[in-house]
Amino acid sequence: MTGEDSGHTTAVGDREIFYRDHGSGPVVVLLHGGGPGASGAAAYARNIDVLARRFRVIVPDLPGYGRSTKRIDRADPFGDLAAAVGGLLDALGLPSAHLVGNSYGGAAALRLAMDRPDVVDRLILLAPGGIGTTRTLPTPGLRALLSYYSGEGPTRDKLAVFLREHLVFDGSAVTDEMIDARFRAGLDPEVVANPPLRRPSGRGAARTLLRMDLTRDARLRQVAHPTLVVWGACDRVNRPGGARMLAGRMPDCDTYRVANTGHWVQWERAGLFNELATAFLEERR
Repeated sequence: MTGEDSGHTTAVGDREIFYRDHGSGPVVVLLHGGGPGASGAAAYARNIDVLARRFRVIVPDLPGYGRSTKRIDRADPFGDLAAAVGGLLDALGLPSAHLVGNSYGGAAALRLAMDRPDVVDRLILLAPGGIGTTRTLPTPGLRALLSYYSGEGPTRDKLAVFLREHLVFDGSAVTDEMIDARFRAGLDPEVVANPPLRRPSGRGAARTLLRMDLTRDARLRQVAHPTLVVWGACDRVNRPGGARMLAGRMPDCDTYRVANTGHWVQWERAGLFNELATAFLEERR
């Protein structure tokens, strides 16, 4: 990514949300996933500049990540993330925006479309979380993600395995520099003490898991926003069958399955994704 600005911070309720703002035109908000050391700029490093040629691209660090406040509501994490994104739009004086969400960010985008449909224009969901993932045993990638801060705690070796063996199809594309940067970012003391992404436990865990399965929400069938679901055929974190599940429930949902690609489609297949996203968001109906 070139031409990166220093970013901005704004209050959303009692939290501070950090975001970057690039380009001009229709507003597109890019929402990142929930891996260790994740941030908006890192997740969309290969997309921001291209999309900013045609759109105003806003790239926040979600609560719990990057330079935003390290706190989320454990009882309803996707609802809390959705409220933060909606609150960011309100704080910036934006009546609505297109939402692009990968994994954790995809769940936040979809939940916001349910909770506040008026602030969402179109949706692009990249292997979103919450699509049947709580009904079955976690995938190896999801297990690695949820257990990263447990046991011996965060280590560079554990992160390297997650990034190279689970996040992408071709692990050789992940550089040592990427691993080092993500590892450093994931060592924030607040994050280590209270990781933003972990499997619910204790009292209320069953209710939280139900809330996190967005396919159980009856409102999903009422999400009429034009939606494009993009999923890597070799995703080892969220099962690619989720695309078919969404297409069967959402009334205006296109799907695109990307061969030889893992969970991070926008990074592994950046050229393809940038073309798909631009064409979909600019399509006239």
